[in-house]
Amino acid sequence: MSKEITPGSNQTESSSNHRDLGAMSTLSLLQGINEEDQSVAMAVSRQLHQIAPVIDVVHARLAAGGRLFYIGAGTSGRLGIVDASEIPPTFGMPHEKVIGLIAGGDGAIRKAVEFAEDDQAQAWKDLQAYQINESDFLIGIAASGRTPYVIGGVLDAARHGIGTACVTCNQGSTLAASVDLPIEVVVGPEFVTGSTRMKAGTAQKMVLNMISTAVMVKLGRVKGNKMTFMQLSNQKLIERGVNMLVEQLGITPENARTLLDKYGSVNSVLTQY
Repeated sequence: MSKEITPGSNQTESSSNHRDLGAMSTLSLLQGINEEDQSVAMAVSRQLHQIAPVIDVVHARLAAGGRLFYIGAGTSGRLGIVDASEIPPTFGMPHEKVIGLIAGGDGAIRKAVEFAEDDQAQAWKDLQAYQINESDFLIGIAASGRTPYVIGGVLDAARHGIGTACVTCNQGSTLAASVDLPIEVVVGPEFVTGSTRMKAGTAQKMVLNMISTAVMVKLGRVKGNKMTFMQLSNQKLIERGVNMLVEQLGITPENARTLLDKYGSVNSVLTQY
């Protein structure tokens, strides 16, 4: 039975709905995890009204030449970095337009850096290395909503006139109270108590996908429903580009490859033809 959620409660640390996991069969473990995961999309859907304003503000910032920054620790930081790293190959945007930072630096992407998330002053130092300014926008990511690295970063950003939002999985958290536009996706207890790489991480990934994808669509980096600005960095993507041109222009695959070689991207070809 699901537990009642009250504002300010630490839902990400509450006890799992499932007991004695070690006594479960493999199939029972999978069924339990899957049962919990099915609730995540609905939790996200209940907060679309919080996500939409963030997208509109980020779009306006990027359209005016600004940048989007993500900051987080642990899984949250890694998810921000993953989302940022996918923007150039998928939408052909410069690497410096969406930037993900993690507590402990790039080394923490692969290995946990002890106590890095507890330094409330470090995020602003990390952001200053990129000369963050009022034209940019910052999203703090923290499942608990109480990570000092993230809270310090958004507070320091706000003091310098930088717009802020957050993605958290606790309602009424310190982080949510510290930003202009909070996104609070309450997914409830994890299958393994406190393991926020599971449901909370899935929810955060879904929200970040929504934000970055919708912003790129609004910036015109998608034509119809195709990512025509994608970087042709491997054979699979070249073939995808060829198929797009065959469909859009009614030409042969051979002609499509010739045009891609000449102009370098699907969008450049479509602009010429």
